[in-house]
Amino acid sequence: MAAMKPRTGDGPMEVVKEGRGIVMRVPVDGGGRLVVELNATEASELLGCLKGVVG
Repeated sequence: MAAMKPRTGDGPMEVVKEGRGIVMRVPVDGGGRLVVELNATEASELLGCLKGVVG
């Protein structure tokens, strides 16, 4: 059984390059963070979608 780490807070939104991938960590309501790994193509598509919504 894996040891559970205590939550020390949600932390800020962050995006980092790890190896060949791009890892995005987004705080969510209710605690915790959503962690998504993207490749460069997916990150570009996400950027286009966000620009379309935000302006």
